[in-house]
Amino acid sequence: GPYFLAHQDLLVRADDNSITKPEDLNTKRLCSVTGSTSAENIKKTLAPKASLLELGGYSECIVALQDNLVDAMTTDNSILAGYSARKGNEGKFRLVGLNMSNENYGIGMKKGSTDLQAKINAAIKKMVADGSWEAAVKKNFGADYKYEPAPAAATPGL
Repeated sequence: GPYFLAHQDLLVRADDNSITKPEDLNTKRLCSVTGSTSAENIKKTLAPKASLLELGGYSECIVALQDNLVDAMTTDNSILAGYSARKGNEGKFRLVGLNMSNENYGIGMKKGSTDLQAKINAAIKKMVADGSWEAAVKKNFGADYKYEPAPAAATPGL
């Protein structure tokens, strides 16, 4: 791996155009999960005056965003896009598109599992070649999700 590259972003209500950069959060209410590195990144470096609501899960943050208790929520754009694309949420939210960090996703396996790694890499290469990788991304993250191309699968040799 990495097998997928995401970026930290913000999810806002679809009709809210008041947040275009991280600094706009200095006068806004932000939601993230308790202990989130995404929220810490915003509070420490990008918008220290943001009002932060920490909840137990992203599902709770999406409800707070929908109910206008917060102005934005933050985590990896892939997670945010997934919540936005869920049935019943279509058209209610939008990603701001800030790419505030790079978040590499991998697949965990026992160290030295080169056979398994080779099988995973072959499956990913096949998915990229036959278009099922892109179809899965669009199905799960929504047609408007701006994603990085699937990374080239690594050569076995953990």
